[in-house]
Amino acid sequence: MRTTTSRTVRMLTALGLFAAGCGAGAAGADESEPAPDTRPRALKVAGAWDGSPAAEIWREGYYPMADPVQLPEDAFHNDTDKEAYLSQNFVLRGDLPKTPGKDAKVTWQDGDSLTMPLLGAREAYEQLDRDDSPAPRLTVTGAKLGETTLATSRGPATVPAWLFTIKGYDTPLKRVALAPSKPPKSPIGPVGQVSHDLWELNKLVEVAADGRSVTVLAHHGACDDGPAVDVLETDGSVVLSGHIVGTSDGICTLQLLAKEVKVELDRPLGDRILLDAFTGRPVRGTD
Repeated sequence: MRTTTSRTVRMLTALGLFAAGCGAGAAGADESEPAPDTRPRALKVAGAWDGSPAAEIWREGYYPMADPVQLPEDAFHNDTDKEAYLSQNFVLRGDLPKTPGKDAKVTWQDGDSLTMPLLGAREAYEQLDRDDSPAPRLTVTGAKLGETTLATSRGPATVPAWLFTIKGYDTPLKRVALAPSKPPKSPIGPVGQVSHDLWELNKLVEVAADGRSVTVLAHHGACDDGPAVDVLETDGSVVLSGHIVGTSDGICTLQLLAKEVKVELDRPLGDRILLDAFTGRPVRGTD
């Protein structure tokens, strides 16, 4: 799990509420404790974004809603290769193409397009290889420029991708050859103080092909039954509110955990903005 230092500090501070005793206020909470009322904050977030200049900027940009890396069709052959990928441990045994100053185009299904700077093969490779330890590695023997389809905030799009040849694999590992557009400044700030009633979401994992559900990675602690995610839908946005359920009494460890939660929507996400009630910002995947 990758988080910024400030986010981790905020979350561990919240978990500190549970260090002496796991219940709210350190005592008295159990599985029958009512869920927090997340609707007021969600309404504020939706109201700030819907129709705002920030929303217009978001709808005109390129914002991925899926992992920019797509694995070979036969990945992985063994646990060693999987470990190497998860630890981002690669080794280059070949030449990478040079594409100085080249632009590329994102094309959406409705015909709209956006021209953006192309991420070079070397830079894309460095996004994959972030571990120089002698642990197990995946060997890259070359790359060529191709394309792939990726979920974005404006729906599926055809985007350029570097197709890296991995030793021992018949199909390439694809890495999107674009960086996301600069996000707009949020028209609303984050929750003013840390509270275990509302938790920041970790990241977006997946948007269903039909847009009728989204899966997010949600935070929780060691003294509960896991996370829950409430949803508020408007014409312009979908606001997700993460919180925990089932706290219990007793001594527990100070941990920040995360779990995937699938959220069903009343209608397809479409071009509505997916927002985190805690931060007041769009929910993003990793890039």
